[in-house]
Amino acid sequence: MLQISDIRFGYDGVPLFQGASVTIPSGHKVGLVGRNGTGKTTLFRLIRGEHELEAGEIRHPKGARIGGVDQNPGDGDSLLDTVLAADTERAALLAENSDDPVRIAEVQARLVEVDAWSAEGRASAILKGLGFPHEQQMLPISELSGGWRMRVVLAASLFACPDLLLLDEPTNFLDLEGALWLQGYLASYPRTALIISHDRSLLNRVTGSILHLEQRKLTLYRGGYDQFARQRAERVRHSAAVAKKQEARRARLQSYVDRFRYKADKAKQAQSRLKMIKRMVPVVARSGNGHTAFRFSEPENLPPPLISLEGVSTGYDGQEVLRQLDLRVDQDDRIALLGRNGEGKSTFAKLLSNRLESIDGRITRARKLRVGYFAQHQIEELRPSETPLEHLARELPGKPLADLRSMAAGFGLASQQAELPVAKLSGGQQARLSLLLATCHSPHMLVLDEPTNHLDIESREALVEALNAFPGAVILISHDAFLLSHVADRLWLVENGTVLPYDDDLESYGNQILANVEPAKAQSPAKRTPGSNLRLRALRAELRKCEARVQKLVQMRQVLAEELANPKIYAPDRAPEMIMRQKRYSEVEDRLDRAENLWLAAQEKLETAETSPAANVRSDR
Repeated sequence: MLQISDIRFGYDGVPLFQGASVTIPSGHKVGLVGRNGTGKTTLFRLIRGEHELEAGEIRHPKGARIGGVDQNPGDGDSLLDTVLAADTERAALLAENSDDPVRIAEVQARLVEVDAWSAEGRASAILKGLGFPHEQQMLPISELSGGWRMRVVLAASLFACPDLLLLDEPTNFLDLEGALWLQGYLASYPRTALIISHDRSLLNRVTGSILHLEQRKLTLYRGGYDQFARQRAERVRHSAAVAKKQEARRARLQSYVDRFRYKADKAKQAQSRLKMIKRMVPVVARSGNGHTAFRFSEPENLPPPLISLEGVSTGYDGQEVLRQLDLRVDQDDRIALLGRNGEGKSTFAKLLSNRLESIDGRITRARKLRVGYFAQHQIEELRPSETPLEHLARELPGKPLADLRSMAAGFGLASQQAELPVAKLSGGQQARLSLLLATCHSPHMLVLDEPTNHLDIESREALVEALNAFPGAVILISHDAFLLSHVADRLWLVENGTVLPYDDDLESYGNQILANVEPAKAQSPAKRTPGSNLRLRALRAELRKCEARVQKLVQMRQVLAEELANPKIYAPDRAPEMIMRQKRYSEVEDRLDRAENLWLAAQEKLETAETSPAANVRSDR
């Protein structure tokens, strides 16, 4: 159990915690959320004992091991050795050299208890899940860049299986596949975990409670992030209503005082009401998180397709990475790129944005096509000493200052922030500036490679709204499943040197990843759900997913049918648009046929599983 009791702490006279308390039972997985800068990472440091509290107490069981992504691996160690070394007890037992038969027996018994002999396989599985194939696991960690090193440190933290696992934005350095794998692993983690994350999908799938840090207090909500958001919205509405009623009552009392305090026959009553006003404890309306927004400029329409690829190959220094690409992108496309790290997603994004040339084949681009391209590293290319307005002015020479200010405000950079040096902006503000610079030329197509890193949950939701309202094409690479599921209506899989449409949906793809997750192991076995029950749950989830996909495709077909029923679309000057709509209608019909077949197959699988003897035995208990 982790118990935080009435703690007080601050930096440089600025309080971060005042009377904050919470109790987290052992074995619970809790998401820690709150606005940037409110003290989430500081709370982790306080739990680890890195700072001394001004008041209050943080208690956890005596001898409990606290772990997290906070170590620096040695440059000489291999990836596998770095992860294995994280289990310090196992390493010490293996290194112990004793001639005492009793001690030798004790060591051997303990090695069995901690499952030491399967450790290498477990460590290797964790590394593989986080994107390191077996052939890379013996490489020295010194060959890795910073982001990849962080993956190894994360793997080490998971392998050590501490009693209290503290993770601060663990998906920031992962791709979608790694993030999905991590969700599956953490869902079976048998001990207590406290996770700071802006990944809504992770918070919904992994955590059973949300710990909200707001106004220097800690409030624990039951359920995942979606339940927390609903409960908190209700609290905000309730507190606002209470505050409004109190203010109305205060106004009535004050009006009476003002009218009668100097009249002899009413003075006593007026003084009584004045005392009531002074005794009233102000009710402060809880504030929502505030509305954040992105405002993309609208491009003019271009005739389809925006880009067409015919037999295209591309790569670096004459070496092919992708080959035989036969694809097209239209202005109303919303496409997510799937595929494990190293398969070529970023290479394909660079090809589409004209930052990488083809080696073979034919690429046809629409005349006057403008592409907005955003990649993770672009934040690092910002000039620390320059302000956002100076960055914009260089990108758009001659643009009036008032227009530049308006553009910055449209990406959540208020007047004061627009004039601060980039070095003084938060990571989220720098990410907003990079997105603004990537899209300031009114692109017809956005190619976004991990756009949500450094953005908080509210900003991610605002980005979803902006992308859904954007009238151009969108190509997405992201580890944020919430973003992909709410924006993309088509999926392309980058795999085995090519890019092909993926006929199933994101949930099915995620289930494929999760099917390869080995459960987390502790030194004492944890309860597991019986295998047949897990299978039934998976089959029911698959059926719900198939039903949702069929419904979505039916809606898409209806929209296209209504557009094709409009006589105006058959005007001579709209022939390309009409042909494109007819083609999309045919594609949707084909996808609907496949989706309905998958739905029927899912129903049959579930019916077969539900009538099996194993399922009946467990359902009767």
